[in-house]
Amino acid sequence: MDKIVGLGNALVDVLAALENDTPLKEMELPKGSMQLVDEDKLRQINDNLAKMETHLASGGSAANTIMGLACLGATTGFIGKVGHDRYGDFFRQHLGRNHIDDKLLASPSLPSGVASTFISPDGERTFGTYLGAAATLEANDLTPAMFEGYTYLYIEGYLVQNHDMILRALHLAKAAGLRVCLDLASYNIVAADRDFFGLLVDRYVDILFANEEEARAFTGQEPLEALARLAARCDIAVVKVGAAGSYASRAGQTVHADAIPVPKVIDTTGAGDYFAAGFLYALIHGHPLRQCAEVGALLSGNVIQVVGTTMTAERWTEIKLNIKAILAE
Repeated sequence: MDKIVGLGNALVDVLAALENDTPLKEMELPKGSMQLVDEDKLRQINDNLAKMETHLASGGSAANTIMGLACLGATTGFIGKVGHDRYGDFFRQHLGRNHIDDKLLASPSLPSGVASTFISPDGERTFGTYLGAAATLEANDLTPAMFEGYTYLYIEGYLVQNHDMILRALHLAKAAGLRVCLDLASYNIVAADRDFFGLLVDRYVDILFANEEEARAFTGQEPLEALARLAARCDIAVVKVGAAGSYASRAGQTVHADAIPVPKVIDTTGAGDYFAAGFLYALIHGHPLRQCAEVGALLSGNVIQVVGTTMTAERWTEIKLNIKAILAE
């Protein structure tokens, strides 16, 4: 079976459900965005979190995707950086429990990264992210051995702010014969570094994931035209359009998959990450684009029905049965 290694920010999510969006305005966190915060802003966020009921989960975009793949039975690994603290221990233990090859490095001084995640009543999530140790992953931390034995490298777009590190990772991955998957990650990140994203897509990326806001930030176009432009620059392009499902394109073939019916959206954290996990799981098993997108929709539709990204063993059993049915069609 093809093996997938992820590279991303190793974060612990601290999740809190909001009664309304007023706290977001008070903290100056644009709804639906991912904002990097400094220690002063983190203290303000923590003051707000202290008044709320919170839930801990392992997080980070690429780590979520790798976790979803591991829960489906794929062989996976994860490269990231944590601190010597309880959050770092929590993250490492979570990898181990899910049989993910631990390629974590440790910072000698900075604490582990934390993604403070605020869930609005409509399920939309807003991140105030303190990267801490996660942001200290550097180009010279990466070695060829980290990529050996894998078929795919999955990268989150949040990492592109460190140009040297991301280019080193992609060079090593390509030298080892890996196919590269990139998720654009957040519309504001894409808009701020569009030229560099373009360089990555044109030179290195084989499979590209975006939601409609990210696709618009990158191409200036609406979903279908954006998809066509993205697909002209890589092997497979995917544009997710929320409740309207997703579109995927390869070699001139474009398919659409519906989103699954969801009785109530609880939390959209990880929706795109788990879509990518389902899509890639079907892809590495040799299935066509439509089935890849349908399995992606299945995982995405399930994870938005729970707080965070941790689903019960019973739910995973049901998901696997549903995947089997999709792939048998």
